Amino acid sequence: MNGLTAWERWELASLDAETPVASNEEGASAVVDGKELAQTRDEARREGYDAGYASGQAAAQVVAKRLSSAAAQLDEALSEFDQQVADELLALATEIARQVVRGEVTARPDIIVQVVQEALAQLPHQHATIFLNPDDASLIRSYMGDALSHAGHRLLEDSRLAPGDCVLESGSSQIDATLATRWRRVVESLGIERAWHDKDEQ
Repeated sequence: MNGLTAWERWELASLDAETPVASNEEGASAVVDGKELAQTRDEARREGYDAGYASGQAAAQVVAKRLSSAAAQLDEALSEFDQQVADELLALATEIARQVVRGEVTARPDIIVQVVQEALAQLPHQHATIFLNPDDASLIRSYMGDALSHAGHRLLEDSRLAPGDCVLESGSSQIDATLATRWRRVVESLGIERAWHDKDEQ
């Protein structure tokens, strides 16, 4: 080695020096660690996505339920509102009709003639006693007094009856054709309750 030049000694020393080289096992281990790291990262990303998706789904379901509940409550409120409006309109129409009927009875007292005729039609071939308000009784006598007498009916005045009222009796039968009763039958057919007389009139 003494005869070697400085360059040659350096070059040999460089080649002879022990250079740490990773063994096959260590290299394989490093490759495996890299794959596991990538796998772990992918799994973590997947789990995070799945968790986020599940959380989003749950939140969406909660929102959907709340919206559905709110819609149902809105429908119910609108239905109740519609029913309330319908009830109020029906009550208003009923009150208007009541006032119209009262006006007709006052303006057209001859309406009682039709009332008596319809009531008598329910008692065919029977003698009846007819009770009327004094004013109505006077009107009936002028319109159909002779026909009533000929048929064997009696006409009596009753001051407790209001204009437009009529009550017929024949044996054990009685026909209540007072305005209040006729009115009640009409409004009951509409499924409502509304008296002919106001509380302050009774």
